[in-house]
Amino acid sequence: MSQPRSTTRTTAQRHRVRQDLATAAMHLFSTKGYEATTVDEIAAAAGVARRTFFRHFRSKEEAIFPDHDDTLVRVQAVLDSAEPGEHPLDTVCRGITEVLRMYAESPEVSVERYRLTREVPALREHEIASVARYDRLFTRYLLGHFDEAAHRAGDDDPLLAEVAASAVVAAHNHVLRRWLRAGGKGDVEAQLNHAFDVIRETFGTGMGVGRATPATAAPVPQEDRPGAVVVAVARTDASPTEVLRAVEKALESGLD
Repeated sequence: MSQPRSTTRTTAQRHRVRQDLATAAMHLFSTKGYEATTVDEIAAAAGVARRTFFRHFRSKEEAIFPDHDDTLVRVQAVLDSAEPGEHPLDTVCRGITEVLRMYAESPEVSVERYRLTREVPALREHEIASVARYDRLFTRYLLGHFDEAAHRAGDDDPLLAEVAASAVVAAHNHVLRRWLRAGGKGDVEAQLNHAFDVIRETFGTGMGVGRATPATAAPVPQEDRPGAVVVAVARTDASPTEVLRAVEKALESGLD
């Protein structure tokens, strides 16, 4: 069912105002400096009142990230509409692709935003908080694809769900940063798909699809259960490939 014309017009107007405020904020931060720029100046540069600014953003650092809330809604819609037979990890990969597309829609803006977040700690902290929202969303989704009520010692699905969700987000961030450092040039979505292939190779068979409900689930023989949880350690700035190698090495050591 299509939206009423008035609703569509209101949504478009809201989007335009948010984008105008974001553009004004980034220009002022770049030319005047983040600390020296006020909310009143951002609003004036965008041609709106101060109260209009606060209808759209809670703070001036939030103003250069106008699309995260709407993108989070789109990502949730991807997860909610997934076909029952789709592997949950594939669904999560499709979800975070929506985040990448948000950046890729406006390469020049994204590159400038990246430069600002490297220079202004407050903007960097806000960006990290925004990314953490996607991580929590994907972790909850993957955790929902194993039977927590039937969980027993030695079942690594919860571990795999959390690590896989973090790996997907880390892969996205790694590819996005590389693309931004290159000035927003190149097929960034193809690069992300390659990173997904690496993740699927490691985690793709770790979580069941279409798992039975607790009432019908067949018990897993004890001898088929792994005997221990293996923990891998990697640097916080490691690439997804390096993280996955650390996981594989830890698993190999655990089998000795």
